[in-house]
Amino acid sequence: MSNYYFKPVVGIDISQGFHVVSILNPMSKLHTKTFKIYNTLDGFSYLLSEIEKVEREYNMKTAIFMESTGVYHLSLFHFLKKQNLEVNLINPLVTNSNKNKDIRKVKNDKKDSFSIAKLAQLDDIKYSSYFDLDVFNIKSLCREYYKHVDTRSSYKRKLSADIHVLFPNYNHVFKNITCDTSISILKKYPTPSRLLAADSEAVVELIKATSKKGLKWATNIYNKLKNVALDAIEIGIPSISLELRISLNLNIIETLDKNLKSILNEIKSMVNSNDFPQYLKNCIEFVDSIPGFDFFSAVTILAEIGDYRRFKKPKQLIAFLGLDPGVNESGKFKGDKNSMSKRGSKTARRALYSAALVSIRKKRNGEYFNPVLFTYFHENLVNKKTKIALGAIMHKLVNYIFSVLRDQKNYELRSPKLHNQMFLNNKSKQCA
Repeated sequence: MSNYYFKPVVGIDISQGFHVVSILNPMSKLHTKTFKIYNTLDGFSYLLSEIEKVEREYNMKTAIFMESTGVYHLSLFHFLKKQNLEVNLINPLVTNSNKNKDIRKVKNDKKDSFSIAKLAQLDDIKYSSYFDLDVFNIKSLCREYYKHVDTRSSYKRKLSADIHVLFPNYNHVFKNITCDTSISILKKYPTPSRLLAADSEAVVELIKATSKKGLKWATNIYNKLKNVALDAIEIGIPSISLELRISLNLNIIETLDKNLKSILNEIKSMVNSNDFPQYLKNCIEFVDSIPGFDFFSAVTILAEIGDYRRFKKPKQLIAFLGLDPGVNESGKFKGDKNSMSKRGSKTARRALYSAALVSIRKKRNGEYFNPVLFTYFHENLVNKKTKIALGAIMHKLVNYIFSVLRDQKNYELRSPKLHNQMFLNNKSKQCA
């Protein structure tokens, strides 16, 4: 049974420019006719006055429920939070699954707001009331960073395709065609003919200055470029449109690189400021201490998790991040091809996936980032596919994250044997 049974409940259906509100009395009946409020201060104030009327009439505090709908719920949610009201967010997956209780095919905002209120009042559902402005700001910047990375990748692919037609085999000289040296060459000499017509000493000097390497290396790169350009004159397609596209894409990529640096600097500035909560700073340091994580991935994970104290067990955190397995069973049938549910934050999973890849690698000095996870990964590879083995590493990392946040201390590398021994010792102390 719901915690809000026989209490007044407000259900709000969120839209971009307006919201539809249904208020239920303790008897699960509409207290007043469902009404619409606009996303303005006047609209929000009118909602407050209606809530106050209900609370005075029944001498009870109301609970407000709304769907977590993109960014459109944030203004109203934050406004109501500032009024010290109990405001809760429901996952749209929960409300959508309950909207089909009625076999009639009716779908409108009034019915949706009423369904949200009734669902919250009568059913025991999962909801969230967590909102921290510092976490929200960091999360927004982290997600924007990843969006910029994805946009930059798409323009890199476009640039690579255009160069392949205009300047074939250029990528044989520069494996990364968007490195500083390559960009400086392409901006000044975007076509094979321009490169061949240029003064060789000027090109070598440009390569040397940009790469910050010696004259011998720069001369070798120039000779390779010259040979590729001679071939490209014969097999490439001289196109003014491609030349323009290459120039435009280079400018966009450079702008995106500057934006990425600005975002990362802003995140560091926010975290290091005196106004940023100390407990969040500590949590970032604890996650950063886990091999495979760096500052940015640790910040991303903390921003997506929010208040770690909401999770009592590692399995709850695993499910929150969408790493729990999807189950497909019916009668005697049991599905054996289960995959991750992926119901949580894809940004957090992305950061975890990157950390998992790093944690099973070798450092330049030949040591492993995390020898325990490296061994565990290769043990799984014996009878599992690579992606499944990486998923297991991500599970381990979430367990590590939960432990360092719960214990509020840095990560300590322990072998499975030592870990089991410590577990047994703690068990024996509890029994004694």
